[in-house]
Amino acid sequence: MEQPDKPPEGKRGKPISHSLRTLLIVVAVCVVYAIGLQVTEVDLETPKEPRRQAQLANIIRGLASPRLFAYEEERLEIDALVMMPCDPTVELPPVDTSGRYIEVIPDCVALGQQVTVNGYNFKPGETVYLFFIPEAASIHERVELRLADEPIEVDSEGKFSYRVKMRKDRPSDEPQTVRAVVIIRSGLPRLSQTSLDTIDKIIETVFLAFIATTLGTLLAVPISFLAARNLMVGVVSPFGSLMSGLLLAPFGWLLGLKGFGWLRGLVGGLVENVGLGAAVAVLVVSVAVVWLVTRLLRREYEGRFAAWQQVGIGLVMVVALVLGLASLARLGISLGLYLEIVLGPLGFLGNALFIVADFVGTFLPLLGGLIGLLVLYSFASSLAGNILKAGGGLFGRIYTIVVATLATGLLTGILMAGLAWLYEIENLTLFIGVPAIVVAVIVLVISLRADVNRPVPIGAIVYNITRTILNALRSIEPLIMVVAFAVWGGIGPFAGVMALALHTIASLGKLYSEQVENILTGPVEAVTATGANFLQTIVYAVIPQIIPSYTAFTIYRWDINVRMSTIIGFGGGGGIGFLVQQNLNLLKYRDASVQMIAIAIVVATLDFASSKIRQVIN
Repeated sequence: MEQPDKPPEGKRGKPISHSLRTLLIVVAVCVVYAIGLQVTEVDLETPKEPRRQAQLANIIRGLASPRLFAYEEERLEIDALVMMPCDPTVELPPVDTSGRYIEVIPDCVALGQQVTVNGYNFKPGETVYLFFIPEAASIHERVELRLADEPIEVDSEGKFSYRVKMRKDRPSDEPQTVRAVVIIRSGLPRLSQTSLDTIDKIIETVFLAFIATTLGTLLAVPISFLAARNLMVGVVSPFGSLMSGLLLAPFGWLLGLKGFGWLRGLVGGLVENVGLGAAVAVLVVSVAVVWLVTRLLRREYEGRFAAWQQVGIGLVMVVALVLGLASLARLGISLGLYLEIVLGPLGFLGNALFIVADFVGTFLPLLGGLIGLLVLYSFASSLAGNILKAGGGLFGRIYTIVVATLATGLLTGILMAGLAWLYEIENLTLFIGVPAIVVAVIVLVISLRADVNRPVPIGAIVYNITRTILNALRSIEPLIMVVAFAVWGGIGPFAGVMALALHTIASLGKLYSEQVENILTGPVEAVTATGANFLQTIVYAVIPQIIPSYTAFTIYRWDINVRMSTIIGFGGGGGIGFLVQQNLNLLKYRDASVQMIAIAIVVATLDFASSKIRQVIN
């Protein structure tokens, strides 16, 4: 008996479970979309309303007709009288029909009655606007109330007819006026005031984005190296050295902040008491000291106190540099104010000098705090490493436990002090002291049981902290940032610059770090094999590989900042966004269209420039 042919192996029917699973997936997707449509309140009936469609048509027509050009215009007014409410005893004067004229039929009406306005002897194609002018005690108090919701087009015979409903709230015993207004253009077209304002604001926007991108890039580049895993994971430090550095780092910050601030104040006091000549003298002496110290640092020092001699010479050099910078700042501020007045149209150069000098003088103490923190951290960490190597054993363990306990207690106290300021807590002793002591005791107990000799992956810690900060900053929209900066620095482009710069740091820091993580490892290993330190490895092995991508990302970020400045303008960040917001709020869609065209042109120009620059670099 012949057996029926079996279906080929590849054509066997799929099991029922597979079909059922597919059906369940489809049903689940449909349910998810159904929930999404319900949550997002999708409603297609509302857009079908005639009123909303008419409003949308007006917006589209306005955006499609940008007010780019303007003409010399003459306003022609043609009036007709009407009695409202009707008084048959009042006789209206006859209408002059020698030129353009209008008539209201009937010209004696009740409040809210419909009338027909006819126009004659107009030029074909002219646009007419109808207004109602109620009677007022003074001619200066009269207002034009729109009668027709839309302009009226004159037909080919120079006539128009429009039926309109009169107002109910403007009765008068005297004749009132219906006015037809015709705008007659003459002369050649010229840029409209909207176009001129847009050009002014788009220039402001471009430079706003440029300054923000520059500041953000300068800070994002060094941060990106700290946020690159391949560079940081291999950086380790002995636990005792790390804790010693953290213990003295706050004191380094305070010492640098106060020291640089005192030196800046010293120069300021000399200038106030003696004059700008004192700043010039301090600058000359500082340059001479720096030149002399530079020559001394080239010498080779030997003996027991050689290292301390170099430290002392370096300290003298730092003091001379700070005094020189403070003197330059004072001279730059005075010279900038003078040039701003003298240069006239080029006064912006003096203003730029003033701003740069003021920036240097303002942030000099902060620079000192940062330098003091890094120097004292490095010094304490290196000194602790030598102590641990020399002592070792039980002494090294005791030293590490004590330093770790003190460092964690101090850092906890500083953190709680910041929270106390933020939340305006009055009982500082309890709020700061108790957590600091508790954390210090916990670290002490852990250190007694843990292996304190194990190296700490400080690079990985710095990497994770940096990434977390960048992610947190990126999660905050620039529109929120600009509101805070507008309160702090005032409404205007400066607030926009600070908001965009902060967001640029977060965005470019992430993009730059990802490029660093994708570099070739060969050059890095080759440079490291020569004994190069972390900084030398970055300069000679990393930077040459990332210049093209860094340049492309920077220009792309400038492009983003130009477009984003439109948004931050809504929050008081200056730029063209302010004009867009103003025109949209006033329903001036033709004017808003001009600003949108300007933004599109600038973005396209930047995109073209970016492609050309990338071609040159590559």
